[in-house]
Amino acid sequence: MKKKVLMGFLSSLAIVFLFAGCGGKEETPQEEEPGLVVQQPVQQEEEPTQQPQPEEEEETGFSVIRDREVVDGKMQSYLTGEWKDESVVTRRPIAVMIPNNSPAMPQYGITRASIIYEAPVEGRITRLMGIFEDFDDLDRIGPIRSSRDYFLYVALGYEAIYCNWGLARPYVEELINRSSVQNISAAVEGIYNPANEAYDRVSRPGYATEFTGYLMIDGLKKAVDRLEYDWEYDDAHVPPFTFVTEDAKAQDNYPDAEDASMVYPGGKSGNQGGYGAYNPYFEYHADEGVYYRYQNGKAQIDEIDSSQIKVANVVFQYCHGEVRDDHDYLAFGVHGEGDAIVFTGGKVIRGTWKRLDGDSSPAKFYDENDEEIIFNQGKTWICNIWKEYGEFVSYE
Repeated sequence: MKKKVLMGFLSSLAIVFLFAGCGGKEETPQEEEPGLVVQQPVQQEEEPTQQPQPEEEEETGFSVIRDREVVDGKMQSYLTGEWKDESVVTRRPIAVMIPNNSPAMPQYGITRASIIYEAPVEGRITRLMGIFEDFDDLDRIGPIRSSRDYFLYVALGYEAIYCNWGLARPYVEELINRSSVQNISAAVEGIYNPANEAYDRVSRPGYATEFTGYLMIDGLKKAVDRLEYDWEYDDAHVPPFTFVTEDAKAQDNYPDAEDASMVYPGGKSGNQGGYGAYNPYFEYHADEGVYYRYQNGKAQIDEIDSSQIKVANVVFQYCHGEVRDDHDYLAFGVHGEGDAIVFTGGKVIRGTWKRLDGDSSPAKFYDENDEEIIFNQGKTWICNIWKEYGEFVSYE
């Protein structure tokens, strides 16, 4: 297929809040200036009661999930649109920090994440944050890595309980210790209310110690109970996506959109935007309706069963970014609005993202007509694209 290189596509963010990362010895305080003050969480109006049978859109006749209710003990997930146990769907998810560099591979439990958020960190590599709602039958997830504040701000939009081992203290310490942030953090300097019962080391011969720390699910649940965190979504909960019903395909709503079967968040060469160190890409398989994830020229797999990571949707979310200090710590604006591309069903849907209501709601994605983009049911991978290097992104 003819290669499409995305150039000149980026627009200015309406509101820029800078959030940064840290490198080196992550638990050691630094003397850099703190980041800009961000807005406080904004409470939103209660979402209408959900029903099980989705209504069709009056204007387009396209069938999407609007209302949800319990049917035989199951509901349609807010994160994937799929039918799952009511107890899973109505429970707040966990947001888990996971390394993505080669010395940490493979990750354990990553295919269970409903949403994976990927963003550059110092050293021009990427780090992952998995949003998990299905974790009851897992013994652990990991390895676990340290917090960067732009990841934490994204997690707040999902009302997720945030899980991390370590933090970039100059930029994360004040934020993560706020009473409004429910976190399960390993006991390191800068964490005022640690939950060490949730973490343990796992023997991995040949791996550096930093890649042997895991979130233990039984310990996680004990820590949540001890800290008296609420597992239930609050009344202002905002679902991140609008999904098609199981008898529909999202791509049918975009017949004139471009086709693409190969998606490269950092292009095919160079590392200007942080994705080139391991050259990740996604390959669309039309027979399954999913995108396979590759990295370092090979399938990216889950250590549990060596299965390859597959997602139904891939999103490029363009965010203003800066190098925050002389340690190459990065900052990204994850509030406001910017350009976006959604890849679903082999189609390329250009549009924007908007997050204008503070910390307590997620970014939402809109097409060029300012209509909310419709997603296929299943998992979603969101790539934070450094806007200033967005010209290197490509698909074909």
